Amino acid sequence: MHFGEPLGEERFIAAIRHAYERGIRTFMTADVYGNGAADEMLGRALAGLPRASYALVGMIGHDFYSGQRDGSKGYPRFTHPQLRAAGDYASYVRMATEKSLARCGADHFDCLMLHNPDSIGYTSDAVWQAMDKLREAKLTDRLGVAPGPANGFTLDLILNFERFGALLDWAMIILNPLEPWPGSLGLPAAEKHDVKLMTRVVDYGGLFHDDVKPGHQFGERDHRTFRPAGWVEAGSKKLDAMRSVAERHGLTMLQLSCLWNLSHAPIRSVIPTMIQEVGADAKSIEAKIDDLAALPELRLSADEMAELRRIGENTGCMVLKGGNPEHTGEPLPDRWSLTHDLTLTAQRWHIDPATALACTHAKVA
Repeated sequence: MHFGEPLGEERFIAAIRHAYERGIRTFMTADVYGNGAADEMLGRALAGLPRASYALVGMIGHDFYSGQRDGSKGYPRFTHPQLRAAGDYASYVRMATEKSLARCGADHFDCLMLHNPDSIGYTSDAVWQAMDKLREAKLTDRLGVAPGPANGFTLDLILNFERFGALLDWAMIILNPLEPWPGSLGLPAAEKHDVKLMTRVVDYGGLFHDDVKPGHQFGERDHRTFRPAGWVEAGSKKLDAMRSVAERHGLTMLQLSCLWNLSHAPIRSVIPTMIQEVGADAKSIEAKIDDLAALPELRLSADEMAELRRIGENTGCMVLKGGNPEHTGEPLPDRWSLTHDLTLTAQRWHIDPATALACTHAKVA
């Protein structure tokens, strides 16, 4: 809504209807996006369509009702101790869910996800008991967890699967052929605990849409400006090395990225970011929707999967969020030290945090 070329609300609504008409029938919103504006826009776009003809996914977790926004860090999680105690979690998530549904013009979500949880959100029985009550109240059919906003949370997510896997239907991670690390570390745990995965940022900041090229100019408020200098140039070089695999199957680069993700057993859904880029050569957002809607039924071979993984290798390229061996001091909303439970989780899954989760500052070439 706020990146790339500014588009009016009516065009966004028309784009959502365009997606529906092209056969895309799952729509996701988060209550904190635009402080409810995304919910309302999606509700307007889906108004009048048969409710059984699409799946509606909601996300709650940031308290923009009583919390104060902290600049670019956004609103606090509802589990922040200064906002409420554990005994009040259930009333908050019920209120937030009902308000989000009202804005969407719906009486239930097909799946409701805990959005960008802090360390409490991953581990608290009270949080997940509160979420489960929403399912009992038929406000949602399924439950999920959506880490973020940046990459990481590997051990936290695995521990969450171990403790609450019986309640979880879905989880969301960042994964694409140019970012196989760290998301792929959690795939075995998701498969073991029968948690289906949806993957976001499948487009790798727009590169797989093939209209973000070296020299691309991003807007001042565009979140992609936080990436390291030179990431477009380095990524484009790797993208070119992957093109032969796409050409072999008659795929666009976005379709290649989606199918690489979907060729992993626990991954069932892909969510590329749709941005109308600035410039005369930029693809229209409608064309990007058409590209996704035309995704064929195809599974890449093991050799092709390995080839793309080798080209996109990015281990150690960034400081990860969540439980991290490099973090010291007080926990932050999106980063904290390794707890004893997280250390044991790493041991159970044969993950060495000092090497598998560390930023080595390796240059992407």
